[in-house]
Amino acid sequence: MRAMILEQPGPMSGQPLSLRDLPPPRPGPGEVVVDVAACGVCRTDLQLCEGDLGAHRLPVVPGHQIVGRVTAVGDGVAEREPGQRVGVTWLADACGDCRFCDSGRENLCESAQFTGWDRDGGYASHTVARADCTFPLPDGFDDLAAAPLLCGGVIGYRSLCVTGIEPGARLGLYGFGASATCVIQVARHWDCEVYVATRSEEDQERARRLGAAWTGSYDETPPRPLDAAITFAPVGSVVVQALKAVDRGGLVAINAIHLDRVPEFPYELLWRERSLKSVANVTRRDVREFLRLAAEIPVRTECELFPLEQANEALARLADGRISGAAVLTV
Repeated sequence: MRAMILEQPGPMSGQPLSLRDLPPPRPGPGEVVVDVAACGVCRTDLQLCEGDLGAHRLPVVPGHQIVGRVTAVGDGVAEREPGQRVGVTWLADACGDCRFCDSGRENLCESAQFTGWDRDGGYASHTVARADCTFPLPDGFDDLAAAPLLCGGVIGYRSLCVTGIEPGARLGLYGFGASATCVIQVARHWDCEVYVATRSEEDQERARRLGAAWTGSYDETPPRPLDAAITFAPVGSVVVQALKAVDRGGLVAINAIHLDRVPEFPYELLWRERSLKSVANVTRRDVREFLRLAAEIPVRTECELFPLEQANEALARLADGRISGAAVLTV
């Protein structure tokens, strides 16, 4: 099998991923082998490759928005069969026994593992995954369109649920990449007014096409107070800007696994029961709920395609803000 492997994190200018030929994988008990057709490129992959996100193991194959077909099943697997099209997401394993798993919060599992961080991911021709962490995909999405749903879409959906937003409410989106592209479609389906802040004029135009009531830059104030906001940019100053824009009782959900810092801000921005809440990982329930909803709406993704061998280029373009929508590797 072919794989783009991270042996040592470094700046994208140094092309930290290397193409390697590896022995074909074999499934263990409870696992399946997936023949990868496409894998989305996520900012988390970028943060792992550049070292902003500490490595859990090296070498490792990044990638956690995987679309492919099952080619082999391990002992004890009954719910998957060869030829079935599935998606693989960020959550790769959870213990099922800790207090977080017992309360439906496996995203916080004390011994959770994650695809492309703890286990080899989808920047490869094949990958191995726990069968119960794979998901049948709706027929309405081809392989390339489905890939961005499996992280950006799912974590965006979880962020939206965390805000407690209700139909007709005013929602702010700070950053407008792959995840926010999915979120705005769900929010508009729920009849929310959506206000988008992003530095890219091209992304502002995309947001307007998708139904945004207002677009502006990060330092501009939306024309009406927001009931809730989600920040996608990994920049703490953007969190403060979102907090300034929410109304009394509003909540800002931080959709980021890594943030540069949160700068000091006056308590008055938090007073009157405003709140900040981070969004960490996803649950399998999130994935199933979002895939059903995405098919119902239907959510449309916008992709820039790169062959597997150009994974470094895709990540470099993402780092420079030169990706419109989502980057997807074709395998």
